[in-house]
Amino acid sequence: MRLVFAGTPDFARLALQALLAAGHEIPLVLTQPDRPAGRGLKLTPSPVKAAALAAGIEVAQPRSLRLDGRYPDEAQAARARLAEVAPDVMVVAAYGLILPRWTLELPARGCLNIHASLLPRWRGAAPIQRAIEAGDTRTGVTIMQMDDGLDTGDMLLERVVPIGPDTTAAELHDALALAGAEAIVAALADLGSLAPRKQPETGVTYAAKLEKAEAALDLGQSAELLARRIRAFNPVPGATVRLPGLADPVKVWRAQALDEAGAAAPGTVLRATAQGVDLATGQGVLRLLELQKAGGKRQPADVFVRGWQP
Repeated sequence: MRLVFAGTPDFARLALQALLAAGHEIPLVLTQPDRPAGRGLKLTPSPVKAAALAAGIEVAQPRSLRLDGRYPDEAQAARARLAEVAPDVMVVAAYGLILPRWTLELPARGCLNIHASLLPRWRGAAPIQRAIEAGDTRTGVTIMQMDDGLDTGDMLLERVVPIGPDTTAAELHDALALAGAEAIVAALADLGSLAPRKQPETGVTYAAKLEKAEAALDLGQSAELLARRIRAFNPVPGATVRLPGLADPVKVWRAQALDEAGAAAPGTVLRATAQGVDLATGQGVLRLLELQKAGGKRQPADVFVRGWQP
C-alpha cells in the first residue's frame, strides 16, 4: 500500500520501521521541525526523521498544516506535495500537529491513527502517564479512523497491554510502541475487512497534557497516589520532593506505598534507613527507594542516606 507517515517521537519510529519492514511504500514522511536538545541546544532531528532519512525517504517538516494559520506557505507546500504523492492512507502516530480537514480528506482511504490507550478511555495528550497515575491495570493501543474530533474517530483494531504494579511510564511507553507497530501492520493488512466501530459514549476520559508544576509532589495526598504518580512521571517530567537540609528539590525515581498508618504531619521524615526514606503523607507512608540530588546521580536509598541525614 502507498502510505504517507506522520509522526515525531520514538513511539512513532517503531511504527514507521514496522511498516517499511512489511513492504509498504512510503514516499513521504511528515514530522515536526528539528528542536534544540542537549547541553549545547543543538538542533536535533526527531527519531522519526532520523529513521526516515536512514531509509532514504523524503521528509517534510511544516510548522503547521492549517491553510489559515501562522504558516500558510508551509501548509500550502505540504498540501501540494501530499497531492502529488497521492497516498492510499496516511498513518499518524504522535505527530504533534493538528490535522485540518483537508489532510483527513486527501488520502484515498483516509487517515489512521495509532493511539496509546483503549478508547474512549484516555483521549488526549498524555494517555500513558494518566493511565498509570489513575491506577489502571490495563491499557493498550487503538487503531482509529481519524475525524475532526479529539481522538473520537471510529475504532478498527485494539491491542491490550497490562500495567503492572511497578510499571513506569518509560516501560509502558516501550510496550505500547511495540504493540502499536504490530497493530498498524495488522490493520492495514486487513483494512478491507475490518468493520469500523463507534466509540462507546460512556467511559470517556481525557488525558491532560503533563505540566512541569505537577512534578512537585503534594505530600498531603495519599501514599498510594503519590507512588503511582512517581511511576507515571518517570522519566518525564520526573517527580520531586523537598527534604530537610537540602536547598533544592530531590528527584524521586522509585517509591512504594507502605501498608502503615502515618500519624505525623504530611512531609515528616519518619525514617531514613538503607531500606528507604519514609515520609508521612495525607494517608499512609511513602517510602522513597531511588533518589537524585540536584546535579547528582541517581542513587538507591542506602547510598543516598549515607550522604544525607534529616
